[in-house]
Amino acid sequence: MIPSLYARKGPGLSLAPLAGQTSAETVVIGAGLTGISTALHLAEVGKDVVVLDTHEPGWGASGRNGGQVNPGLKTPPEQVLKDFGPTIGARLVDNAWNAPDLVFDLIARHSIDCDAARGGTIRAATASSQLDALRELTRQCENYSGPATWLTAADMMQRTGASVYAGGMIDARGGQIDPLAYTRGLAKAAISAGARIHDQSRVRSVVRRGTGWAVATDRGEVVAQSVVMATNGYSGRLLDKMRRSIIPLFSAIVATEPLPGALRAKILAKREVVYELGEITTYYRVDAQGRFLMGGRSASHDLHGPDAFPYLKARALKLWPELKTIQWTSGWNGQLAMTLDHYPHYHEPARGLVACLGYNGRGVAMATLMGQNLADVLQGGEPLFPAQPIKPVPLHFGWKAGVIAGIVRGRLKDRFGL
Repeated sequence: MIPSLYARKGPGLSLAPLAGQTSAETVVIGAGLTGISTALHLAEVGKDVVVLDTHEPGWGASGRNGGQVNPGLKTPPEQVLKDFGPTIGARLVDNAWNAPDLVFDLIARHSIDCDAARGGTIRAATASSQLDALRELTRQCENYSGPATWLTAADMMQRTGASVYAGGMIDARGGQIDPLAYTRGLAKAAISAGARIHDQSRVRSVVRRGTGWAVATDRGEVVAQSVVMATNGYSGRLLDKMRRSIIPLFSAIVATEPLPGALRAKILAKREVVYELGEITTYYRVDAQGRFLMGGRSASHDLHGPDAFPYLKARALKLWPELKTIQWTSGWNGQLAMTLDHYPHYHEPARGLVACLGYNGRGVAMATLMGQNLADVLQGGEPLFPAQPIKPVPLHFGWKAGVIAGIVRGRLKDRFGL
């Protein structure tokens, strides 16, 4: 497991690699939130499901992210309606903006100990030029999706303790969790419901066998009627076109020791979470133990340690100079999946083979929701997102250079208020 703050809190699940041949109704490839949610919702209705993962549940972005449970899609509600039409679009808006309900309902129903708190999600305007668009988003959320409240600069100062914000919007449905504990908790619930989860079981091939599929690892094989590809930012060459249909972005998080009482009372005292609206998104929260966690874009390779991400620490110190006396204890990063249209993509590459990926930084709520939806699809239900062909990103081989250029350009725009 990556050496994150979350991983230090306790051991993983006691699982075993797949060994020998077995059968199931469904094989899920990937034990992140999409895959585990799919398995849980299938197992709860009596379906026989096997989950295979190269590492262990929550090893990827599902267990390394910033712990924010954010409502909605990256695209505003009215644009969703334009892109998908009044029927599908309205269903997407309703489901996506209320997706945190599913997360917190699952936590309560399965008694998952993951430091859950529902203080709301704040979108913070870092420049006055962002205010008109944010006011318009507030209006759209109020009209189409549910509760959203405008925050003045003074409101932002009171809630965040930082004086840099021109305004903001809070959606009370948002909140925060320990994402690794949440993913492991869902995995335990899935196992209790009858799902079989195997770690250290890299899938080597997925091939047709009669009317079903044969999914092989180094030490075993599962024969099933359906397969779910739930690999998101860690999609590999097993389905190479899908790997090339997303841009893998690395996001990093740094965390402090528990803050002293005065700072805990100043910075997000109601356990809100924040993400800033600059070109390069920065996000932060204070966890149940009072640690401050700051996240944002990272170099496109694995890094860890509290000194590995100086940009994030510098941003935190700019917002709260008082943090200069606080020790930074952890730092880590991980890989998420961005799509060019900023929507999750649902695919049906072949009969009995389905996939969903590309949460664009909103994976905790949306991956949980899409896992539930994939379980419905396998039982004859309708997908939330219409199925689309897999379209590789042009010049995908150069994605790292493109990401680096985009980050540099975005940081310059943020710095000079462009």
